[in-house]
Amino acid sequence: MQYKFIRSVKRLGRSILLSALLLVFASGSAVAADAKVGFIDLQRAISSTKEWKRNFASFKTSFTKEKSRIAQREGKIKKMLEDLNKQSFVLDPALKKKKEDAFRKEKVAFERYVEDQNNEFAKKEKEMTQKLLKQMIEVIQKVGKDRKYTMLLEMKSVLYHNPGDDITDMAVKAYDLKYK
Repeated sequence: MQYKFIRSVKRLGRSILLSALLLVFASGSAVAADAKVGFIDLQRAISSTKEWKRNFASFKTSFTKEKSRIAQREGKIKKMLEDLNKQSFVLDPALKKKKEDAFRKEKVAFERYVEDQNNEFAKKEKEMTQKLLKQMIEVIQKVGKDRKYTMLLEMKSVLYHNPGDDITDMAVKAYDLKYK
């Protein structure tokens, strides 16, 4: 689940870092000396918000319920297969074929159902993450502007930063205040 989220954050971080480096090199060293740079762990910021925790708890509950339904359905299919294997030697060939066809049909329907559910949950997670990411970026930009930062960079894109320049907790608090 979190893998796609991490990939989008990394992509965003790389493009922000590249833009920042180009800005620093293009503007000369005098401007760079006066620059105020802050850092944020975007993944931690989003996953620390109250909204993410609420949404994720709901998401996890739905996922767990669906997982239980899938396990029950899988149990029924296994039972069908066991019964078919036990009865295969004593069944009339026509009835055996009918039961085998019913089993195959049920198995294919089950596999499609599982795939559809996986796709649906992945879509829901992506939508949830994208919404929060967009809102968090707006909050970060406002924090940066209010605190007069020259630029804010994603921590995962930098080799070193002063821990005092980390605005992650500040961004989470600002987000939670804005999106109660």
